[in-house]
Amino acid sequence: MRTPIAQVTPASGSAEIAGWVHEVRDLGGLAFMLIRDRTGIIQVTIPKKKVSEQVLAAVKAVSRESVVRVSGPVKAIDKAPGGRELVPESIEIISLAETPLPLDVSEKVPAELDTRLDARFLDVRRPRVAAVFEIRSAACYAINQFLHDAGFTAITTPKIVAAATEGGTELFPIAYFDKEAFLNQSPQLYKQMMMAAGCEKVYEIGPIFRAEEHATTKHLNEATSIDIEVSFADHLEVMRILENLIIHTYGYVEKTCSAQIANIGVEDFAVPKAGFPRLPYAEAIEIAKKGIEEPIKYGDDISPAAERAIGAEMGGHYFIVDWPSEIRPYYAMQYENDPSICKAFDMMHPRMELSSGAQREHRYDRLVQQIKQKGLNPESFEFYLKPFRYGIPPHAGWGLGADRLVMTMLGLSNVREAVLFPRDMHRLVP
Repeated sequence: MRTPIAQVTPASGSAEIAGWVHEVRDLGGLAFMLIRDRTGIIQVTIPKKKVSEQVLAAVKAVSRESVVRVSGPVKAIDKAPGGRELVPESIEIISLAETPLPLDVSEKVPAELDTRLDARFLDVRRPRVAAVFEIRSAACYAINQFLHDAGFTAITTPKIVAAATEGGTELFPIAYFDKEAFLNQSPQLYKQMMMAAGCEKVYEIGPIFRAEEHATTKHLNEATSIDIEVSFADHLEVMRILENLIIHTYGYVEKTCSAQIANIGVEDFAVPKAGFPRLPYAEAIEIAKKGIEEPIKYGDDISPAAERAIGAEMGGHYFIVDWPSEIRPYYAMQYENDPSICKAFDMMHPRMELSSGAQREHRYDRLVQQIKQKGLNPESFEFYLKPFRYGIPPHAGWGLGADRLVMTMLGLSNVREAVLFPRDMHRLVP
């Protein structure tokens, strides 16, 4: 029976392992193979005069990254990975890898990101890359756990829709029989409709699609979004939920993924401290003016350069609050005493925006008015507006980018490193 490599010890006596040939070295009378599975690497030592002809033939025929099954006694040896080695009684080549490889899995020869993504199945065999996705899995588990324990109901909303979530033209049109349809930008409208359904606290982790012609290190055209919506809540309450979720997720990763963090080489992994600062948008603009050369004024979106300048000033995770209503979506609730400002927020990492949210406008007449103010036609949103006429509570929510969360958590240089098969302007395969 196959034993995971991490569990193989000299105390095992003997073991059967299976995995990929990470490296082969022939030193004349002695040969070595490093065999790798998802749990680790073990050295297989082949003294040529003491092993069978079958083993010698397999060592001669095998190539790097071939899949093999090896069995034999396990011995302690200080210089070998994990302090042990396996001396093979049998080696079975299950799947022989062609040569040359499209990518050096041993990481001795560096590769550009595009080369890595073209051969992603090989790239993820690299322990450092695999560690990224093990951490991403742990982070998603922690997020699900946190929201489930907080009483949220998981929902699934359509990704094929008839109307834009937020208006605008950043939509991917698709052929849907004889109708016009698009890939959804966000579950926003549907999670709000669930507030009218009486679900009170819902969340979804799923894909979103934006037809934005960006070619940056932080933008994708298909991303994974973590969305919540909460009834009888204002923007301040859902900000607290978001802050606690971030702290919980970092804490879970720190507790369960120390080996993976070390494998990636993250030296300054730290769980954020509670009490993320709340920075009014107007003050954020003033900080940006001092930190960047490009012109920026009140009412502008915050550019990447401005984000970095503000982030350098703030130091850790923080919120930008009280945004101008003019530059936020129609569903953001405006302040009664100053409708020019709305109850919207962005949660920021010093490098970039991670999340956007707001208290929503739940009053039907005002919502219709705000849709019109954005130059949109309320008739296009009839399916969304209908629930607002039949009793809907005050509510608030946010969307959090899973890809950017992992990117910033691990200090990755490009968001594509945090996504198995990224989709951007130029990449549609694999």
